[in-house]
Amino acid sequence: MQKSITSLQNPLVKQIVTLQSKSRERRKTGQFVIEGMREISLALKGKYQVDTLLYCAEIVSKDSLVSQLDIQNTNIDFIEISSEVYTKLAYRGSTEGVIAMAISKDLHISDFQLDKDNPLILVAEAPEKPGNIGALLRTADAAKVDAVIIANPKTDIYNPNIIRNSVGCLFTNNIATGSTEEIISFLKKHNIGIYCAALQASVSYHTLDYSGASAIVVGTEAVGLSYAWLANSTQNIIIPMGGEIDSMNVSVAAGILIFEARRQRGF
Repeated sequence: MQKSITSLQNPLVKQIVTLQSKSRERRKTGQFVIEGMREISLALKGKYQVDTLLYCAEIVSKDSLVSQLDIQNTNIDFIEISSEVYTKLAYRGSTEGVIAMAISKDLHISDFQLDKDNPLILVAEAPEKPGNIGALLRTADAAKVDAVIIANPKTDIYNPNIIRNSVGCLFTNNIATGSTEEIISFLKKHNIGIYCAALQASVSYHTLDYSGASAIVVGTEAVGLSYAWLANSTQNIIIPMGGEIDSMNVSVAAGILIFEARRQRGF
């Protein structure tokens, strides 16, 4: 029997709205919402469990979804929704006509595995703005780093704005989260060099060798990195600047640093 929803008062519609807006609900239920064909495709590629696909038949058909997403899992629940319901649920302006409900993963550093002896890792401490986190993930994806680790996260990783701003590469990056202390301990345990973007006792970023196991660590634009990072840094690094200010957007700075490391590795 074809499942469909036409009422804005439907419990599932209300649940999705809550999941989109409340991090507490995402944490409590272990569910989150994905919007957009590319984002859902990358979630499936990243081995995320997608339970439900809601689609507006006026925009996209079920057969087209199955084909475009190359869906093999017959356990996914397909639900047709009216254009009114879709408009209520759609988080962004584009109209691809599909929204998914998925199961989150436990990304804590205690369960994190590295599959390379000389990984290149991007660490971001206490990023708060979803737009910046999404941009960091896109930068990491473009540079094909081996991992992105977020220390002391201020926003849960399945925030819809992070998914949107990362264009779905949240799901295909190798991601971990944890406290600053846990992450420093992890890096030291695996003999990974810690290169902190900081003004104090720093050298120009391009003068160092990142061909060995390396973590590039960036902080917030407002306060930079905490003392714990500076105290455990292999070497602080700086991007020389010629303007009137001494900081730039964190994702821009991370991109400069990461791509220098990738250049040294023959990328």
